[in-house]
Amino acid sequence: QVQLVESGGGLVQPGGSLRLSCAASGNIFSIGFMGWHRQAPGKQRELVATITYGGSTNYADSVKGRFTISRDNAKNTVYLQMNSLKPEDTAVYYCDAMIKTGRGTFWGDYWGQGTQVTVSS
Repeated sequence: QVQLVESGGGLVQPGGSLRLSCAASGNIFSIGFMGWHRQAPGKQRELVATITYGGSTNYADSVKGRFTISRDNAKNTVYLQMNSLKPEDTAVYYCDAMIKTGRGTFWGDYWGQGTQVTVSS
């Protein structure tokens, strides 16, 4: 079994910062892409940022220049540093990772349970 556990969400004022973490654990052979998504009330889930094993990143236009995704491959952990937060960043944030559980297995897409981020004064 594989688990992804997010942490670091909370309430922050506009202009503030938060750092989310997502640690993968369990029967892990290899981790490929890792990413962060978010879902605001009444809206569809949207991609926020992704990062490859080698560190190449991609961001949604709405967060470019404000959010930074990074990962620690030794710890099977992905991070999302969020700066200059806006009320419209309020959402439940989910991490996901493409994981192999064995040498001959296919990539599986695993998701965390989500962490709430609320930006409000």
